[in-house]
Amino acid sequence: MKNNTLIHLGLAILRIVPSIFMMTHGYPKLMNLINGNTEFANPFGIGQAPSLFLTVVAEFVCPLLIIIGFKTRWAAIPTAFTMFIAGFVIHGADPFGRKEMALLYLTVFVVIMLLGPGKYSVDKK
Repeated sequence: MKNNTLIHLGLAILRIVPSIFMMTHGYPKLMNLINGNTEFANPFGIGQAPSLFLTVVAEFVCPLLIIIGFKTRWAAIPTAFTMFIAGFVIHGADPFGRKEMALLYLTVFVVIMLLGPGKYSVDKK
């Protein structure tokens, strides 16, 4: 295909840029977790600390894996799931403008799950 390089470049940009943005949401949560401040939403009743830990994994660790393109499709699952919960559970009763960002992230990470990382990644798929 003539534009194969552009497709893979587009996949890399789709993978890297939103993941960097997601990490800006996960980093403060990581710092809270490290500093012992575990006050956090508990939508499933598993406790605030476990909910915070899982969110840090989904918003900081998984985006790191997605950026480098390692196990990208698998790493996108927790991130997409977390954004689903943020959009439909945590901000479910809020106006659309309040949940819009979570829904946009959800869309991006579902697309990454479906399309994979492209050839400019550790997995090269």
